[in-house]
Amino acid sequence: MERKINMEKRIKNQPDFNQIINSKEPVVIKFDTNWCPDCRRMGAFMGEVLEEFNPFPLYEMDRDEFQEISSTYKVMGIPSLLVFKEGEKIGHLHSANAKTPESVTEFLTTYFK
Repeated sequence: MERKINMEKRIKNQPDFNQIINSKEPVVIKFDTNWCPDCRRMGAFMGEVLEEFNPFPLYEMDRDEFQEISSTYKVMGIPSLLVFKEGEKIGHLHSANAKTPESVTEFLTTYFK
């Protein structure tokens, strides 16, 4: 089964979030905000990282818009990458460890290679 690239897919509501995280295949949710400099920095290199994992299921959500979800899944810093499968969080790359293409690639390799 082929997975599609969703590089710019923004989650806009709770039902969409619930549907996406219940995927049988691992999916990544990038929690960010529009005012975050580290989020912009990650955005600059994320396309290059994703080329190694093509096709790749990446979705984005604004942590400030979804504070309850962020709190539930312990998203304290941004950007953070969370990996979900069948409704369960199976991975979390905290913002402090998500500063370089190498650190993001190493994290994603655990779930997608």
